[in-house]
Amino acid sequence: MTALMAFLIVLGILIFFHELGHFLVAKANKVGVLKFSLGFGPAILKRRIGETEYRLSAIPLGGYVKMLGENESEEEITHIDPKRSFAKKRLISKASIVAAGPIANFVLAFAIYCIIAWIGLPAILPIIGEIQKGSPAYNAGLLKGDKIMSIDGTQIDSWQSISPIIQGAGEDKTIDITIERGSRTFIIHVRPKITKMKNIFGEEVDKAVIGISPSGDIKMERLGPIGGIQYGLTQTYKVIEITCIALWKILNGTINIKESIGGPIMIAQVSGQTFKAGLLPFFSMIAFISINLALINLLPIPILDGGHLLLFLIEGITGKPIEGKPREIAQQIGLFVLILLMVFAFYNDIIRIISNR
Repeated sequence: MTALMAFLIVLGILIFFHELGHFLVAKANKVGVLKFSLGFGPAILKRRIGETEYRLSAIPLGGYVKMLGENESEEEITHIDPKRSFAKKRLISKASIVAAGPIANFVLAFAIYCIIAWIGLPAILPIIGEIQKGSPAYNAGLLKGDKIMSIDGTQIDSWQSISPIIQGAGEDKTIDITIERGSRTFIIHVRPKITKMKNIFGEEVDKAVIGISPSGDIKMERLGPIGGIQYGLTQTYKVIEITCIALWKILNGTINIKESIGGPIMIAQVSGQTFKAGLLPFFSMIAFISINLALINLLPIPILDGGHLLLFLIEGITGKPIEGKPREIAQQIGLFVLILLMVFAFYNDIIRIISNR
């Protein structure tokens, strides 16, 4: 029940902000908006305010903003001035309205990361928890409970700072680790070793290690207004970069597509787990999914926002809009691809549940 509730909260937030982006930019460009719907299918709740009908619909797997003249094949009886039709707007206005949805998802993620930084970021203290027997750290004399003060003269404030320094040293260089043990502070010389490990994409890579793990003690670090904005920008960029790399690796076959694509069931499971873990991991997960949703929507697949932007780009280059049968065929292909991806994602989710992965 917790997973379902968390899933609906996540979907509601993501869909609302995505459609709000389309809605606000459409209004800014004086386009008539007929409907603003969270969900598809029959309306559970609906209310007209001004020219727009706001709806909460039965199927929560999406949403839409219906604009006057968006679909020229449909006849629309409305009191709204025909001059405010989407179809009659300049190409740049139409493109900005379509792009506003994914952009709103990027902005949402950025805002969440900023707020998290202002409230407080959890930083793992550089205190050693466990040491692998026979590892470089074990042989050098490091002990459980040792606090790492610096490595090669670089001050260590959190556990996250340790790995990049060790990776930079490799196995050809001995590193000097300044340790605080009780009331004593001294230096221990450690030479990392290279071992095979899997990275975040599941690929086997060489990594320099010394064989230590953290105690798990944390401290909260609160960033100021400027620091929070910098963190928001940096974190948003990192997630965009990682997601783009992952998408490329899926396309070129480097990553196993069966292990990397998940659907609504997987999102529900992760939503439930992070919701139980607390608001910080829960909203961090929302920011991560929001960025993924934005990037997926920007893919040049007809029916997605990226597909519409591609058609607008072609129109801008050729001076002729793609209409009639070619546009209809493109949208049918896009819908087919989208359904295939959704079916595949559901299949992966079910296989994961059956195999307890």
